[in-house]
Amino acid sequence: MNNFQFNVIGVIKSPYKEKFAIPRQPCLIDDGQGYLCLFLPYNHPDVVRGLEQFSHIWLIFIFHQTMNESWRPLVRPPRLGGNTKMGVFATRSPFRPNPIGMSLIEFKNLIICDNEVSLALGSMDLVDGTPVIDIKPYLPFPESLPKAVAGFAQAAPASEMKVVFSATAQKQLIEQQTRYPFLERFIRQVLAQDPCPAYKKTKLTKKFTLSICLI
Repeated sequence: MNNFQFNVIGVIKSPYKEKFAIPRQPCLIDDGQGYLCLFLPYNHPDVVRGLEQFSHIWLIFIFHQTMNESWRPLVRPPRLGGNTKMGVFATRSPFRPNPIGMSLIEFKNLIICDNEVSLALGSMDLVDGTPVIDIKPYLPFPESLPKAVAGFAQAAPASEMKVVFSATAQKQLIEQQTRYPFLERFIRQVLAQDPCPAYKKTKLTKKFTLSICLI
């Protein structure tokens, strides 16, 4: 069996500095925009010529933070409460035989400076520093299939969790409002997805923290 080696074409700049609390799909969060910074020799304007004609793109990337962890044939999808097992190929689990992921993200515009190229992107579900190995334009007519069956993920995620800010947090948000006018909405939407491990939600005994940085 042949092995293949791929080149990293660029890296993601994202507000999510760790895996915890990253939305499971980009469409779940309004904010959280980021960038794809292309590397040589892929950061030349010719490489992305015509891409501005598309509103959304597929990013093919590496789950670089799970590469040193072994994969298993059965995993526990969060959408099933974290206790029901499914085959790894029937899920979007990052713990895969080949740690490759794909994400459909809004493409906002090209940033060309000194003949080098970056892509400004909409809300994303990628951790900061994610290596990208390919870009493909999203084509609605063959890829949007209203009659498709999606197993345990046919419907949108369940109702959102209520988010309440402490008095101290509210004061800090006000102080940052001029610089980050959407910070409160961003934090609220991230936390409303209830990022705590699904299998622990009925017996939580610890506090969770997360690190984000709007860019």
